[in-house]
Amino acid sequence: MIRVGIVDDHAIVRVGLRNFLAEQVDVRVVGEAANGREAIDLARTTEMDVMLMDLSMPGQSGIDALAMIRAKAPDVGILVLSIYPEEHYAMNLIRQGASGYLNKECDPLEIVDAIRTIALGKRYFSAQVAELMAQQLDRKADGLPHELLSEREFQVFLKLAAGQTAGQVAEELSLSVKTVSTYRTRLMEKLGLHSNSDLTYYALTNKLIT
Repeated sequence: MIRVGIVDDHAIVRVGLRNFLAEQVDVRVVGEAANGREAIDLARTTEMDVMLMDLSMPGQSGIDALAMIRAKAPDVGILVLSIYPEEHYAMNLIRQGASGYLNKECDPLEIVDAIRTIALGKRYFSAQVAELMAQQLDRKADGLPHELLSEREFQVFLKLAAGQTAGQVAEELSLSVKTVSTYRTRLMEKLGLHSNSDLTYYALTNKLIT
Protein backbone atom coordinates (compact mmCIF):
# COMPACT_ATOMS: atom_id res chain seq x y z
CA MET A 1 0.00 0.00 0.00
CA ILE A 2 1.38 3.40 -1.03
CA ARG A 3 0.92 5.97 1.74
CA VAL A 4 0.24 9.47 0.43
CA GLY A 5 0.03 12.90 2.06
CA ILE A 6 -1.87 15.73 0.37
CA VAL A 7 -0.79 19.37 0.76
CA ASP A 8 -2.97 22.11 -0.74
CA ASP A 9 -4.48 25.27 0.71
CA HIS A 10 -7.84 24.64 -1.00
CA ALA A 11 -10.03 22.19 0.92
CA ILE A 12 -12.02 21.33 -2.20
CA VAL A 13 -8.81 20.27 -3.98
CA ARG A 14 -7.79 18.08 -1.05
CA VAL A 15 -11.22 16.46 -0.98
CA GLY A 16 -11.16 15.86 -4.71
CA LEU A 17 -7.71 14.29 -4.60
CA ARG A 18 -8.56 12.22 -1.54
CA ASN A 19 -11.73 10.84 -3.15
CA PHE A 20 -9.94 10.12 -6.42
CA LEU A 21 -7.03 8.36 -4.73
CA ALA A 22 -9.46 6.33 -2.60
CA GLU A 23 -10.53 4.62 -5.84
CA GLN A 24 -7.02 3.22 -6.28
CA VAL A 25 -6.59 -0.14 -4.56
CA ASP A 26 -2.88 0.40 -3.89
CA VAL A 27 -3.00 3.99 -2.56
CA ARG A 28 -4.05 5.25 0.87
CA VAL A 29 -4.17 8.90 1.97
CA VAL A 30 -2.62 9.08 5.44
CA GLY A 31 -2.65 12.83 6.10
CA GLU A 32 -3.36 16.31 4.81
CA ALA A 33 -1.95 19.81 5.24
CA ALA A 34 -2.99 23.27 4.07
CA ASN A 35 0.36 25.09 3.88
CA GLY A 36 4.10 24.58 3.90
CA ARG A 37 4.49 24.69 7.67
CA GLU A 38 1.79 22.05 8.14
CA ALA A 39 3.47 19.99 5.40
CA ILE A 40 6.73 20.00 7.37
CA ASP A 41 4.84 18.85 10.50
CA LEU A 42 3.07 16.18 8.46
CA ALA A 43 6.38 14.86 7.12
CA ARG A 44 7.82 14.78 10.63
CA THR A 45 4.89 13.02 12.33
CA THR A 46 3.36 10.76 9.67
CA GLU A 47 4.93 7.85 7.84
CA MET A 48 4.31 8.20 4.13
CA ASP A 49 5.84 7.24 0.82
CA VAL A 50 4.80 10.19 -1.33
CA MET A 51 3.77 13.76 -0.55
CA LEU A 52 1.56 15.41 -3.17
CA MET A 53 2.21 19.13 -2.70
CA ASP A 54 0.96 22.40 -4.18
CA LEU A 55 3.37 25.31 -4.66
CA SER A 56 1.33 28.46 -4.06
CA MET A 57 -0.01 28.50 -0.52
CA PRO A 58 -0.39 31.27 2.06
CA GLY A 59 2.38 31.70 4.60
CA GLN A 60 5.05 29.11 3.95
CA SER A 61 4.76 27.95 0.34
CA GLY A 62 5.65 24.58 -1.10
CA ILE A 63 8.90 26.03 -2.38
CA ASP A 64 9.80 27.18 1.13
CA ALA A 65 8.89 23.80 2.62
CA LEU A 66 10.72 21.60 0.12
CA ALA A 67 14.18 21.75 1.70
CA MET A 68 12.86 21.26 5.24
CA ILE A 69 10.81 18.23 4.20
CA ARG A 70 13.84 16.82 2.41
CA ALA A 71 15.86 17.26 5.61
CA LYS A 72 13.26 15.83 7.99
CA ALA A 73 11.98 13.02 5.78
CA PRO A 74 14.62 12.25 3.13
CA ASP A 75 12.92 9.04 2.04
CA VAL A 76 9.59 10.69 1.23
CA GLY A 77 9.05 11.35 -2.46
CA ILE A 78 7.67 14.81 -3.21
CA LEU A 79 5.37 15.21 -6.22
CA VAL A 80 4.66 18.87 -6.92
CA LEU A 81 1.20 19.53 -8.36
CA SER A 82 0.86 23.15 -9.45
CA ILE A 83 -1.21 25.55 -11.53
CA TYR A 84 2.04 26.76 -13.10
CA PRO A 85 3.10 25.12 -16.38
CA GLU A 86 6.18 22.92 -16.23
CA GLU A 87 8.45 25.41 -17.96
CA HIS A 88 8.07 27.91 -15.12
CA TYR A 89 9.19 25.87 -12.13
CA ALA A 90 9.77 22.20 -12.89
CA MET A 91 13.50 22.22 -13.60
CA ASN A 92 14.34 24.40 -10.58
CA LEU A 93 12.33 22.25 -8.18
CA ILE A 94 13.60 18.94 -9.51
CA ARG A 95 17.14 20.21 -9.04
CA GLN A 96 16.18 21.19 -5.48
CA GLY A 97 14.93 17.71 -4.63
CA ALA A 98 11.38 17.32 -5.91
CA SER A 99 10.70 13.81 -7.21
CA GLY A 100 8.34 14.99 -9.92
CA TYR A 101 6.29 17.93 -11.19
CA LEU A 102 2.83 17.95 -12.74
CA ASN A 103 0.55 20.73 -13.88
CA LYS A 104 -2.93 20.61 -12.33
CA GLU A 105 -4.37 20.42 -15.84
CA CYS A 106 -2.86 16.95 -16.31
CA ASP A 107 -4.89 13.76 -16.68
CA PRO A 108 -5.74 12.53 -13.14
CA LEU A 109 -4.45 9.07 -14.06
CA GLU A 110 -1.03 10.61 -14.62
CA ILE A 111 -1.00 11.64 -10.96
CA VAL A 112 -1.48 8.00 -10.00
CA ASP A 113 1.24 6.90 -12.42
CA ALA A 114 3.59 9.48 -10.91
CA ILE A 115 2.77 8.42 -7.33
CA ARG A 116 3.47 4.77 -8.16
CA THR A 117 6.74 5.63 -9.87
CA ILE A 118 7.94 7.86 -7.04
CA ALA A 119 6.92 5.28 -4.42
CA LEU A 120 9.49 2.97 -6.02
CA GLY A 121 12.20 5.50 -5.22
CA LYS A 122 12.37 6.86 -8.75
CA ARG A 123 11.71 10.30 -10.19
CA TYR A 124 8.75 10.92 -12.44
CA PHE A 125 9.28 12.98 -15.57
CA SER A 126 6.17 13.89 -17.52
CA ALA A 127 6.44 14.25 -21.27
CA GLN A 128 6.59 18.03 -20.83
CA VAL A 129 9.41 17.87 -18.27
CA ALA A 130 11.33 15.36 -20.38
CA GLU A 131 11.07 17.77 -23.30
CA LEU A 132 12.37 20.62 -21.15
CA MET A 133 15.33 18.49 -20.09
CA ALA A 134 16.08 17.65 -23.71
CA GLN A 135 15.89 21.32 -24.66
CA GLN A 136 18.34 22.21 -21.89
CA LEU A 137 20.78 19.59 -23.11
CA ASP A 138 20.52 20.98 -26.63
CA ARG A 139 21.13 24.56 -25.57
CA LYS A 140 24.61 25.95 -25.80
CA ALA A 141 23.83 28.38 -23.01
CA ASP A 142 22.94 27.26 -19.52
CA GLY A 143 19.31 28.26 -19.80
CA LEU A 144 17.37 31.09 -18.22
CA PRO A 145 19.22 33.08 -15.55
CA HIS A 146 16.82 32.14 -12.74
CA GLU A 147 17.51 28.46 -13.39
CA LEU A 148 21.06 29.05 -12.13
CA LEU A 149 19.95 30.35 -8.72
CA SER A 150 20.49 28.21 -5.65
CA GLU A 151 17.47 26.92 -3.77
CA ARG A 152 17.63 29.69 -1.15
CA GLU A 153 18.35 32.39 -3.73
CA PHE A 154 15.30 31.26 -5.68
CA GLN A 155 13.13 31.45 -2.54
CA VAL A 156 14.35 34.95 -1.71
CA PHE A 157 13.98 36.04 -5.33
CA LEU A 158 10.31 35.00 -5.52
CA LYS A 159 9.46 36.74 -2.25
CA LEU A 160 11.20 39.98 -3.15
CA ALA A 161 9.64 39.90 -6.62
CA ALA A 162 6.23 39.54 -4.99
CA GLY A 163 6.81 42.78 -3.08
CA GLN A 164 7.96 41.54 0.31
CA THR A 165 10.53 43.55 2.26
CA ALA A 166 13.84 42.08 3.39
CA GLY A 167 12.46 42.02 6.93
CA GLN A 168 9.38 40.04 5.89
CA VAL A 169 11.50 37.58 3.92
CA ALA A 170 13.87 37.17 6.87
CA GLU A 171 10.99 36.42 9.22
CA GLU A 172 9.33 33.89 6.90
CA LEU A 173 12.56 32.03 6.14
CA SER A 174 14.03 32.31 9.67
CA LEU A 175 17.02 34.28 8.44
CA SER A 176 18.64 37.55 9.49
CA VAL A 177 17.95 40.65 7.43
CA LYS A 178 21.68 40.82 6.69
CA THR A 179 21.61 37.29 5.28
CA VAL A 180 18.61 38.13 3.10
CA SER A 181 20.46 41.18 1.82
CA THR A 182 23.43 38.97 0.95
CA TYR A 183 21.19 36.59 -0.99
CA ARG A 184 19.59 39.56 -2.73
CA THR A 185 22.99 40.85 -3.84
CA ARG A 186 23.98 37.43 -5.19
CA LEU A 187 20.78 36.83 -7.11
CA MET A 188 20.81 40.35 -8.53
CA GLU A 189 24.28 39.67 -9.91
CA LYS A 190 23.25 36.31 -11.39
CA LEU A 191 20.13 37.79 -12.99
CA GLY A 192 21.86 40.97 -14.13
CA LEU A 193 19.26 43.15 -12.39
CA HIS A 194 19.55 46.24 -10.21
CA SER A 195 16.34 46.83 -8.24
CA ASN A 196 13.35 45.07 -6.72
CA SER A 197 11.16 46.48 -9.48
CA ASP A 198 13.51 44.77 -11.97
CA LEU A 199 12.98 41.53 -10.04
CA THR A 200 9.22 41.91 -10.23
CA TYR A 201 9.31 42.63 -13.94
CA TYR A 202 11.58 39.64 -14.58
CA ALA A 203 9.33 37.33 -12.54
CA LEU A 204 6.18 38.56 -14.28
CA THR A 205 7.76 38.30 -17.73
CA ASN A 206 8.82 34.71 -17.05
CA LYS A 207 5.45 33.94 -15.41
CA LEU A 208 7.03 32.97 -12.09
CA ILE A 209 4.47 35.11 -10.25
CA THR A 210 1.00 36.32 -11.22
